[in-house]
Amino acid sequence: MRVKNFSLNFGLGVFKAFSDEARVRILHLLHKEEEMCITDLEHILDFTQTKTSRHLRYLKNAGLVNSRKVDQFVYYRIKNQAQDIIGQIFQYMQKDATLLKDLETFRILYSNRELAVWKLHHQKKLYSS
Repeated sequence: MRVKNFSLNFGLGVFKAFSDEARVRILHLLHKEEEMCITDLEHILDFTQTKTSRHLRYLKNAGLVNSRKVDQFVYYRIKNQAQDIIGQIFQYMQKDATLLKDLETFRILYSNRELAVWKLHHQKKLYSS
């Protein structure tokens, strides 16, 4: 959804969100990966659960992200009405070393998780045969 204009309060929320490195890093991961679990964000960013939750709550209260709960996991994503402005801002930061490192950490964690699932699946097949 392309945003043509927005309210002063929404604009202030966007700019305040981008005034904190932790929130910028969280938004960047959500922007690139579309949806992420809070525990993945904690591991990638090396934040405590409290710090991650505090920043996500701030982003949610600012109207930038929403969440959904699946079992014991909470997944966050950028709201449709905020995607355009956030995406435009990140175009100017696409070569930032910290943000690129966060993405690489996510990809490593994700590939390790996929490998672990594959191994577990194949071990079950071996033992059930």
